[in-house]
Amino acid sequence: MKRTHLPLNALRVLDAAARHLSFTRAADELAVTPAAVGQQIRALEDLLGVVLFRRTAKGLELTEEAAAGLEPLREGFLLFEAAVQAMQAGQSSHVYTLAVPREFFSVWAAPRLASYRVAHPDARFVLVDGEASDFTQANLDLAVVLAEGPGDLEGVALGPAMRVTVGAGDWIAWPGDPNPAGEGAAEGGNGPLLQVGDAGEAIAAAAAGMGRARVPQLLAEGWRALGRLSALGDAALGEAEPARRGYWLVAPLPQWRQKKVQALVAHLTAT
Repeated sequence: MKRTHLPLNALRVLDAAARHLSFTRAADELAVTPAAVGQQIRALEDLLGVVLFRRTAKGLELTEEAAAGLEPLREGFLLFEAAVQAMQAGQSSHVYTLAVPREFFSVWAAPRLASYRVAHPDARFVLVDGEASDFTQANLDLAVVLAEGPGDLEGVALGPAMRVTVGAGDWIAWPGDPNPAGEGAAEGGNGPLLQVGDAGEAIAAAAAGMGRARVPQLLAEGWRALGRLSALGDAALGEAEPARRGYWLVAPLPQWRQKKVQALVAHLTAT
């Protein structure tokens, strides 16, 4: 069934004018001019085909037709307000659903989420698989991705897109750097002797003395800050060099606009 178009602005004016029985006081409440109130009422009368107000010696008076519709009209406005509050409930919620790569969570995200909870004790976090950053499927608020940019999402870089070499010896390959020794090196017998599943495993292998790996600088610095590279000594990290991909904090625009998401983003990018 086709729904009737509702002149909501005019109905709001009718409600105010009916409560005050004065176009002037209704205009003050609505921050418009009395002439604008009169125009809205006349347009509504033309649309409905009824007279809503009469002027008498005592002042403005509601007609029977107007009085008959006021109670359901006001109930409708209350329902509209309840609907808006329901839609805003997610913004006021203190529960965050996040997708963060496992290797990045322990050394970078976890300490910062912990400090956020110190400032916001009601905050609660739900962590999902870091590879499941599909916002249409996982009902996420935010995701951390290792990428060249935010793509179609809103995003902010968590640091420069740089990489460093960790450890020494034979190369360790991982999906983000499948050919650290160079394209075609494997055919010559000098390819990586160890291949792992992600950057965290590559650093862990390098820290254990199994070789060297090129990994995101932000991740390697997190490991060093936690003392996990101490066994490698002062030469734990090589010189930083530009990389194609860096860590990004991303979300679709509707999530990005939420106040709770903006607060968390501000905290994560400030520390």
